[in-house]
Amino acid sequence: MSNPPPRAVSVAELDLAAGPDGHVLSLRPAPGGPDLVDGDVYALVRVEGRPAATVLGAVADGEDPAEVLAALARARLAEARPPTDAEHLAAARPLARPDLRESNRKGQPAPRTSVVVATRERPEQLARALDSLLAQDHPDFEVVVVDNAPRTTDTYDLVSRAYADRVRYVREDTPGLAVAHNTGVAAADGEVLAFTDDDVIADPHWLTALTEPFADDPGLGCVTGLILPARLATPAQVLLESHGGFAKGFAPRLYDPARPPADEPLFPFTAGSFGSGANMAFRAAALRKAGGFDPATGTGTPAKGGDDLYAFVAVLSAGFRLRYTAEALVWHHHRDTWQDLRNQAYGYGAGLTAYLTATLVRRPALLPALLARLPRGLARARTMTAQRGETPPDGGVPGEHGTHHHPWPRSLSRLERRGMLYGPIGYAKARVTARRGRNPR
Repeated sequence: MSNPPPRAVSVAELDLAAGPDGHVLSLRPAPGGPDLVDGDVYALVRVEGRPAATVLGAVADGEDPAEVLAALARARLAEARPPTDAEHLAAARPLARPDLRESNRKGQPAPRTSVVVATRERPEQLARALDSLLAQDHPDFEVVVVDNAPRTTDTYDLVSRAYADRVRYVREDTPGLAVAHNTGVAAADGEVLAFTDDDVIADPHWLTALTEPFADDPGLGCVTGLILPARLATPAQVLLESHGGFAKGFAPRLYDPARPPADEPLFPFTAGSFGSGANMAFRAAALRKAGGFDPATGTGTPAKGGDDLYAFVAVLSAGFRLRYTAEALVWHHHRDTWQDLRNQAYGYGAGLTAYLTATLVRRPALLPALLARLPRGLARARTMTAQRGETPPDGGVPGEHGTHHHPWPRSLSRLERRGMLYGPIGYAKARVTARRGRNPR
């Protein structure tokens, strides 16, 4: 008997006062989302504004959703591991306000930042993203839109008409996300370069939280942040989020090539655990020193993906540190159809091995370490895709890896594995077509 498709889930933000019995400060739908309705509700839990956890609760007719979710949130927070001393210090810092001109506890000026958004023929989604970016509380930033291989003038018309003098427009005719990002890097003037996608809504504090660590740590090359679902309205969206989505949890992490993490024996080749391309920032000097993004990777090329993963490893390999912080939050509009999910599964597999191939080709000094870790890495990736098809345990919260609230179809696991086999071929095709001067397709 087949499992029924996942039901739609409301998405919300719940803010609690600090303390074990913190009262409800607010409950509201996720940005841009519909009003909450009875049934399953997936909520980001904030503690006095700070992202702290997620919960999934069933709200029956006549129940107060705030109280249902708050009870679950208090239990979830009580179960959380005790924070480290460093996390205590981080939590003690107040959230930035729009009127603040200093961005970190040491009083360093907020770094001048360029936000690069690559897009292609999605003006409505882009407008929603730009509205959220222009509402950031960061004191000194610019927004650069890279129109990648446009077929129409829709993106140019949108930027020039609705965002004149507030957003810079750059056109890049060669398709490929990495190529578009490199074009944005060349056009940008920021000390820090932040990247996000046209299908997100950025939290107002996103850019400040994503960039302030650079002022504290001159050896920091990259910062990544939290990505949560903006909507869970279709079975495909619920299924993706139930198996982890793009979330990397709420605990801060620092990845230092001089001190490899003991819990990641495949470091630095487990780049998927560092973050995702919809929410990342680089010190401009570090990214340029690392050679930028590999133009033969990314959506829009035969490689299908891997541009962000390659950049993470490249920056770490250049000797810089990488930090993850959940305080830098964007809400992502997951693709909503089964075909989208199929394409995504194949693209994830292809992007994984394409980025590994790119690392081997462009950084041959890493070859011994890569070859030593590659069998374990591929076995681990294969095991993860196979485990998704197992029968899930009771309960489970979308966004938490390993809970598997809904079974992952074996057909999607097979697509991921096929993509992994194809990735090196796709990367080679992209390099050949680029060398011949043709646009990779």
